[in-house]
Amino acid sequence: MKHGRILLDMADGVAVMTLNDPAVLNAFGQKLREDVSDALDRLEASEARCLLITGAGRAFCSGANLADPDRPPRDREAEARGEAKSDLESWYNPAFMRLRALPIPIVAAINGVAAGAGMSLALSADLKLAARSAYFLQAFARIGLVPDCGSSYILPRMIGMSRALELSLLAEKLPAETALEWGLINRVVDDAQLLGEALTMARRLADGPRSLGLIRRLYWEGLENTYEAQLALEARLQIEAGLSADYTEGVTAFREKRPARFSGR
Repeated sequence: MKHGRILLDMADGVAVMTLNDPAVLNAFGQKLREDVSDALDRLEASEARCLLITGAGRAFCSGANLADPDRPPRDREAEARGEAKSDLESWYNPAFMRLRALPIPIVAAINGVAAGAGMSLALSADLKLAARSAYFLQAFARIGLVPDCGSSYILPRMIGMSRALELSLLAEKLPAETALEWGLINRVVDDAQLLGEALTMARRLADGPRSLGLIRRLYWEGLENTYEAQLALEARLQIEAGLSADYTEGVTAFREKRPARFSGR
């Protein structure tokens, strides 16, 4: 990436996207945001079969960089009149929608703090592993703002309305172990083992069938579908999966009593 605020490495079907501005705890500054957009361009054009997101240094992502020296001046009055787009409308929301639309599984290796938009980024992953020292923070109320980047949508669906409101209204730290108990994340591992465990999981997903991307689509869209609409979506995606080369390989391997060798096609 041109600013070096995002590192993107691809190997064995896994794309590892590392937020790389540890001096500000990987906060979303202008240069990091531009690098995220470039990374998404590359991902969408690549043959990666799984995306792993993590942070450099001692943080995953501390949210928006409120002291960003590279941030262009904002015309808040024009935004209030609807004559100019806010940062959410112009970058955050489109970027998070691009992440959601990726046709591959996403794993988050959450090291240190995941606060504000950084917590939303962690929650956008399909599988979430956290270091024991990690914690989550809905920091918005601390500076007089409201949750954004999808957290007000995802949190109550994951942990219920009461706990979502508690996190957002009180803006207290949520330790990784408690996040696991609440069902917010999938696993907690020792700090030194986090990246290794996450890579192992990501490689396992990268070796899986094309249908893994369809599975993530089913569950994300199912958050808002009616039962009838979800049944229809299952039927459409089952046809798509059934026409894939991976389905043919899976059935053949089952009949031949051998491990399947999926190609992602």
